[in-house]
Amino acid sequence: MSETNSIFTENFPCAECRAGVLQRRHVTYFTWLGGELVSVPHFPAWVCDVCGKREYDSRAITWLNMILNPNAGKPTPKRRHPRSLRRPQTGMSRPVQDS
Repeated sequence: MSETNSIFTENFPCAECRAGVLQRRHVTYFTWLGGELVSVPHFPAWVCDVCGKREYDSRAITWLNMILNPNAGKPTPKRRHPRSLRRPQTGMSRPVQDS
């Protein structure tokens, strides 16, 4: 068994009920985005076999937040590099000499 597969098959004790074990499952994830309810089927989570407490996979939450970002898919604005401009000095100005 590879190291990646062993991470997903490992179980953890439940911090909520202290009697159950968190097991990796795929559940339907619900969240509100503005005034709309968004549901995501087959979302990875750790679910307690006794109390049902869910802890969602942090990497999947990060990906979901990136996808649901209102700016997703829009091109990023090009950054303008500020040019070093001479700023006028404040205070007394130099007199202009006529030639």
